[in-house]
Amino acid sequence: MSIKCELAELVPQPSLSIRVITSAQDLPDVFAKGLSEIMQYLQEFKQQNAGHPYATYYNFDARNLDVEFGIPILRRFSGRDNIQASQTPGGKAITCLHVGPYSEIEPYYRALVEWIKDNGYKASGIAYEVYLNDPKSTQSEKLQTQIYEMISTSS
Repeated sequence: MSIKCELAELVPQPSLSIRVITSAQDLPDVFAKGLSEIMQYLQEFKQQNAGHPYATYYNFDARNLDVEFGIPILRRFSGRDNIQASQTPGGKAITCLHVGPYSEIEPYYRALVEWIKDNGYKASGIAYEVYLNDPKSTQSEKLQTQIYEMISTSS
């Protein structure tokens, strides 16, 4: 399997998000509940989303994942309770597209790490995923996830 990785420059975008510490096992339920809360909040104030749901991973500890997930919006808007005003990551990243079940995403992360190493970059430790279709209405083998490994150019 050949995984195409490429350099990208991300422009931060306003978002509403929820940041939690959770287990990898509980993540799907936490995402579903949290994204539903954010969508309800947006509808309550007649705000529109401006992109696909995303998650920013600050670590990959399967028992204590530090993850922020949210929805990009058109303009900055205040949060409420556990929903916070935020923004999507910005800066240089290496990216690839994963098509298939979320459970089969690991080789794509390995390809990104290899690309970073082979091309003289340094990973920042932050990963960012954009979910291009809805797992409720898409067969798992057709799910599309754009994956970004944030990088720095310093040695």
